[in-house]
Amino acid sequence: MQIVFTVLILILAVALSGVVTRVSPVKLPLPIFQIALGAVLALPLFGLHVRFDPEVFLLLFIPPLLFADGWRIPKREFFRLGRPILALALGLVLFTVVGMGYFIHWLIPPISLPLAFALGAVLSPTDALAVSAIAGKGKLPPKLQHLLEGEALMNDASGLVAFKFAIAAALTGVFSIWDASFSFFVIAIGGLMVGAATAWSFSYARRQVLRWSGEEPAIQVALLLLTPFAAYLFAEHFKLSGILSAVAAGITMTYTDSADNSSSATRLQTNSVWSMLEFIFNGMTFILLGLQLPSVIDLAHADAVAAGNVPVSYLFGYVVAITLTLIALRFFWVWVTQHLRFFRRIVLGSAYRPINLWLVLATALAGVRGSITMAGVMAVPLVMNDGTPFPARDLMIFLATGVILASLIVASIFLPMVLPKLPQPVENLQEKEERRARLLLAKSAVAAVEQAHDQMLHGLSEADAEMLEEVAGSLLSVYRARVDAESDLADTNQRANRHRQFERELRLAAVTAERNEIYRLRETFQINDETFRALLRDLDLAENWVMSPLVSKH
Repeated sequence: MQIVFTVLILILAVALSGVVTRVSPVKLPLPIFQIALGAVLALPLFGLHVRFDPEVFLLLFIPPLLFADGWRIPKREFFRLGRPILALALGLVLFTVVGMGYFIHWLIPPISLPLAFALGAVLSPTDALAVSAIAGKGKLPPKLQHLLEGEALMNDASGLVAFKFAIAAALTGVFSIWDASFSFFVIAIGGLMVGAATAWSFSYARRQVLRWSGEEPAIQVALLLLTPFAAYLFAEHFKLSGILSAVAAGITMTYTDSADNSSSATRLQTNSVWSMLEFIFNGMTFILLGLQLPSVIDLAHADAVAAGNVPVSYLFGYVVAITLTLIALRFFWVWVTQHLRFFRRIVLGSAYRPINLWLVLATALAGVRGSITMAGVMAVPLVMNDGTPFPARDLMIFLATGVILASLIVASIFLPMVLPKLPQPVENLQEKEERRARLLLAKSAVAAVEQAHDQMLHGLSEADAEMLEEVAGSLLSVYRARVDAESDLADTNQRANRHRQFERELRLAAVTAERNEIYRLRETFQINDETFRALLRDLDLAENWVMSPLVSKH
């Protein structure tokens, strides 16, 4: 009962954090509110304490978060930006692990070099969601947003794999760069293959279930929820990278699920469930981080002893030094890679484009550490192979926690100052692409309705033919209005959007009246709850359609 009670409190805390963020007069990123809420819950007044087994913690939180990131990331932009993403997700991770490893070992000599490398590795993953929360929706240039999302997806995997190697070296005392490189290649490729195969297998299973038992959204969603955990566990069973397996499963799922595999109800339910799980899992990691803060601060004296009998104030200085060094290393790496691209353009004879230092600085500040760093550092083993306590574990958690908070605070203060100085595209390419796609969709719908109308007209009676003409005319008027709404002619576009606004308001009025009526019917016992829920679901879907970009004014 204690575990159930704790989980329920954590879920309630995640929900409350979202409410507090919206009503708070001080606009801070959601992760900061969640960390603060976790710290409050850990105070003696509430006395909430949670201590997970590291392996269980890693299994519960990492696979679904990485799977969701791989599933939702724009694949076209991900592959188009493949080289800069790999430069950040692989090159910068290695640069960070080595650079931070030697720096941390120099700064805090009691932390051995393998442990310093492990801390550098767990600090290398970035959190694109936290950056979006800080910057605000749509404030980042689209290309930079896609770059940060792709980097966060890949460096989660590469950073945590490097972290596992460093921890293994700390446990065994043996490390070979060549053996580690070969093992990394085998483990990484194997994990990607297992993840892709798992996603394909589960998609095939879902199609078979759909064929045997008909459309049942709950079954489809349940199988999808199992996919990231299955991909992770299968890969770990074969001593491969479960982290990369979860990422590959998420990316593959986009291509294995075609439009005819599931109904709109299943897709609506799937998106809702995954949005909820992402919010809860991300929120729980930050609340758990906040729960650690009082105990981490209480252990500050012990941490100071572990750091070499230094004053407690030095610990916070270490956090600031590590955070600034991370930003500096990131700035240097981005600046160097930009110059390498510049030299390549000179060799190839391409036009010179000067490097924008504001963009480099924004990219450096956007390296916010978040939930993956928290999940990784919590997975540090409790004991060594011989049963002795793992050295400096609490100190590593203290430093990682401090760096997460410091990176959030630094980005919250300085990133909004830098973003206005970035070059913005004259026209949002995504909006332009979306408008063109809507135009093509509406034109294809008009052609399909006209073709179906001509085919259905044969053999109909005069009365049925008149009815068909009426229905087709009504439907075609809707789609032709959409075509006009996406027109480049200003007058046509304005008139069509005005028409669409009137239609939207009238439909919303009708849906509201229907909803009020079914509530009245239930309250007067004229319908039962099952009928009420079925009718209410239909109205919710209708309202969702009315409020969609295809219908509402954009």
